Amino acid sequence: MKKLLITEKDVLAAARSGSLAVPDGALITALARDTAKARKVQFVRPAETPGTVPAQTPVAGIVIASDHGGFSLKTELIPFLSGKGFQVEDLGPATDAAVDYPDFAYAVGLKVKSNPGVLGIMIDGAGIGSSMALNKIPGILAACCHNEFTARNARQHNHANVLTLGSKAIGAETAKTVVSAFLASIPEPGRHEARVNKIREIENRFSKG
Repeated sequence: MKKLLITEKDVLAAARSGSLAVPDGALITALARDTAKARKVQFVRPAETPGTVPAQTPVAGIVIASDHGGFSLKTELIPFLSGKGFQVEDLGPATDAAVDYPDFAYAVGLKVKSNPGVLGIMIDGAGIGSSMALNKIPGILAACCHNEFTARNARQHNHANVLTLGSKAIGAETAKTVVSAFLASIPEPGRHEARVNKIREIENRFSKG
């Protein structure tokens, strides 16, 4: 049986994503290896291919909260997420009466920090303030996303464990696509993990004790 040959052309085509799946038994040309090194493209085997790594911890559940501005969007996302088979815990508020977003962002962050495999969603008017509050909690990597690309990137490249949304920035249908992209993405190893570790190192420098 003829073996697959990985060439320079294959590497160049994969340069944008930064990784190239190499099936078992495939041969890689010397030029392909040199090009991969120059373009910083990683060769990964099927079991290591980003987005399909079974060793990654599956999403064990979702905690979600909002302020008054994000209350309506939250109530629409909960049944959407439940319909996809996720276990969803609503951390409040129970009504759209005025509340302070840092309080609910804090609640989401603590749940995610203490429960590996649980991801968080926090919604306020713009999504920015909640992201700021969440990122004050050690171990939390919160990302404010308004489209599918940033949602995927936040998980795959930045290993975000909390998604923040702005109810005044995006509509319900867009929010659903953003949430779906975030939850379907898997943190990638290699250079992305190394960069996230540098973020952790910065965090540790300012940690007390």
